[in-house]
Amino acid sequence: MNEEVPGMPEVRSFSDRAAMGAAAAADVADELRARLAAQDAVRMVFAAAPSQNDMLDRLVAAPGIDWTRVTAFHMDEYLGLPADSPARFANWLDRAVFTRLPFAQVHRIDPEAEVAGYAKLLAEAPIDIVCLGIGQNGHLAFNDPPVADLDDPEDVKIVELDRTCRQQQVDDGQFPAFDDVPTHAVTLTVPRLLDARRLFCVVPGAAKRHAVERALHAPVSAADPATALRTHPAVTLYLDAEADPRA
Repeated sequence: MNEEVPGMPEVRSFSDRAAMGAAAAADVADELRARLAAQDAVRMVFAAAPSQNDMLDRLVAAPGIDWTRVTAFHMDEYLGLPADSPARFANWLDRAVFTRLPFAQVHRIDPEAEVAGYAKLLAEAPIDIVCLGIGQNGHLAFNDPPVADLDDPEDVKIVELDRTCRQQQVDDGQFPAFDDVPTHAVTLTVPRLLDARRLFCVVPGAAKRHAVERALHAPVSAADPATALRTHPAVTLYLDAEADPRA
């Protein structure tokens, strides 16, 4: 049972996705510059989802960041897709950010490899920054309500995807039909994500409004995995007007 006292993330709301993405990117860039000024290297984890597009485009263009001292990871990956499938998250992130910046290293999840290998890479040093979103069912990464464990002893694991999560991938335009979406994936667990020093959570769109409401106000539990964000001391949540349940 998670014994930490729930708090409330900093919530920043904007009129549209472009303004939301610009603000989130500016904050991530500021965090990167500050950490690179104080330490030799930075390690960060990226989510792969259309919800992150606006933020990533602005972050790629941000000045004054020595990306050659930044190591990148991604947080989840489908099982069963061909290596060249555009729907694979590693390929999506290559297009969105990984091949657009001169990272020191990029560690992509190999869905055919043992998950312990990726967990070992993550554990080599602290993770400084996680850029993530919230799913329509409240998931963080691929920790859907049926499989999420807020006290998971694992750092990386294979999970079965919830039907709501799979339908979201169709709604987001990543797959033509529900049956095309893989049934299983590799994911960083909730505790592994929350072990990072700083979290930036970007959540646009009306389809996410209910999940945001639950994340901010439902009891902290695996029934609403995003509620776990309230147990972390350094989370900022970025919303557009459509996603903001207070609007």
